[in-house]
Amino acid sequence: MTFRSLGNWQQWSLRALSSVTVGFLLLTHAPATGTEAGDANRGAVVWKQCKACHVTDSSASGRIGPHLYALFGRQAAAVTGYRYSGSMKEAGAQGLVWTDQTLERFLKKPKSLVPGTRMAFRGIKDVSDRRDLLAFLRVQTSASDQGVGKSARKADMAAPRDPPVDPAVLALKGDPAYGEYLASECVTCHRLGGNESGIPGIGGWPEQAFVQALHAYKSGARTHPAMRMIAGRLSNEEIAGLAAYFATQTQ
Repeated sequence: MTFRSLGNWQQWSLRALSSVTVGFLLLTHAPATGTEAGDANRGAVVWKQCKACHVTDSSASGRIGPHLYALFGRQAAAVTGYRYSGSMKEAGAQGLVWTDQTLERFLKKPKSLVPGTRMAFRGIKDVSDRRDLLAFLRVQTSASDQGVGKSARKADMAAPRDPPVDPAVLALKGDPAYGEYLASECVTCHRLGGNESGIPGIGGWPEQAFVQALHAYKSGARTHPAMRMIAGRLSNEEIAGLAAYFATQTQ
């Protein structure tokens, strides 16, 4: 019996069955996406590339980037009080939400998803590293400690943070004009929005975060040799002035 010898209804039934079968095969053999194949404990190692700028709890103190707490399902540019680039705000307004898929694309090459982002990070080329990092972040940025990667979360929380700065130093009101006068050495290497070489941008930093970072270099808690040398020459008033100036400078 040939396909042509079947009645119309029988031919339609076979076509429908074939379509369902093909669809099922495509679904069941599709490559894994997001964090399905990720290892949160290995992701803790990848996270070391990120932790200079981000934290996984709800405080962005001492970091240039927004906190990542409750990241999954969050609209882009949604952290209250953080000064995002215009491009990231526009992406959020147009409906960009952080999911396994959008984060995977962003981590691969940030500027390919949000071309005007100030995030001066080239991206993570290796797909396994990206998936491991996403698995780590899903545990770290959740309100729950349960699930795979709990030991990685504890290890991260035990990692050293920038040391506290004297409240009197944090309370200093910097002079933006004085900061602008001092800024020429900073902008020799740093752009306001960062660059492709990985040097972070310093435009729009919250003043307190800027002050804490500079004092961490000054104390030796952060170890970049050039930054330690530069910060070591700055007085508390000079750091406050630079913080006040760069806080007003955005792309």
